[in-house]
Amino acid sequence: MAKPAATGANSERRGSERTDLVVRVDYQSVDELFSDFARNINEGGIFVESEAPQELGTAVDLQFKLPGSNEPVRVKGTVVRVTPARDGEAPGMAVEFEELDASTRQRINDLVRTLRAELSR
Repeated sequence: MAKPAATGANSERRGSERTDLVVRVDYQSVDELFSDFARNINEGGIFVESEAPQELGTAVDLQFKLPGSNEPVRVKGTVVRVTPARDGEAPGMAVEFEELDASTRQRINDLVRTLRAELSR
């Protein structure tokens, strides 16, 4: 039986392999503004480290800068997984991107491909 999404990794749902990326992420839920660090990204979402992650299903507005770019990425997303602190790993939440425009999707995809190419060298 699969683990519930709120208690562990849910790689079965993840469409692509995560790629390490550390950037500051500002995000907002309905009534609060937060600033934490992302640990990794893939074409479909981002993992944000947080001592107080949002609840599953929470809609969030994210803003972060990709390496080499001065223009911030602004996207909407939904919290699809919450991970508690364990085995030396920081707690946080996986946010699935929604409503990406073509330009933003291309910027994220290009970054992910570049980071993966650098890792494979």
